[in-house]
Amino acid sequence: MEKGQLVYEGKAKRLYQTDDANLLLVQYKNDLTAFNGQKTSMEHGKGALNNQISSILFNVLRNEGIPNHWVKQISDDEQLVKHTDIIPIEVVVRNVAAGSLVKRLGLTEGETLNAPIVEYYYKDDELGDPLINDDHIELLNLVKQDDLTRMKELSLRINLVLVNYFKMCGLRLVDFKLEFGYDSEGSLILSDEVSPDTCRLWDVNTNEKLDKDVFRQGIGSVEETYTKVLERLKGVVSHG
Repeated sequence: MEKGQLVYEGKAKRLYQTDDANLLLVQYKNDLTAFNGQKTSMEHGKGALNNQISSILFNVLRNEGIPNHWVKQISDDEQLVKHTDIIPIEVVVRNVAAGSLVKRLGLTEGETLNAPIVEYYYKDDELGDPLINDDHIELLNLVKQDDLTRMKELSLRINLVLVNYFKMCGLRLVDFKLEFGYDSEGSLILSDEVSPDTCRLWDVNTNEKLDKDVFRQGIGSVEETYTKVLERLKGVVSHG
């Protein structure tokens, strides 16, 4: 598959055209950002780690019947994906109190929630990706109500799959961010990535943080942390 023109560059990935109009080549970057871009850095090997982790998790989700854009991994830091028109909404699923939920509601970090909470955030860097609700989404005409309902249903299904899968890896899925889009046939599918950049993962026994919080909070090496996650995932895959 030939890498064509750069069509988009975000904080964590570059997207390139290919010789197939329905496929894009995604290159994962080593850049790190936090707090809406206020904290930035670069960590060698981070892009390759996220590419491999995301490839494993997309494949797991596909095998569980979750439609997504991933096609295959083609190098250490590159993968092929279906071209999708991204919906400008980030869906966050929370299983455990952490991050902004603790600050907003006064909960205790690490407190297990009675049931998963689904939140929506408007993807707009200038506005700081604000928290929004169903009425805001309708006001801004971001997505049809039926598709928003479908996004929530898929997010909860994904949560169930990933909670169980990460548990086999000795990891607790605290919360995570998802993005959805429409493929060339107009079908709603999971897009973007699923990695320690987009998931909060804690060790089930020690609550050691094994995600981007090590960068946000300056408590460890991103490369070492993400390598631990990849090794655990590979261990489950090899025995699966």
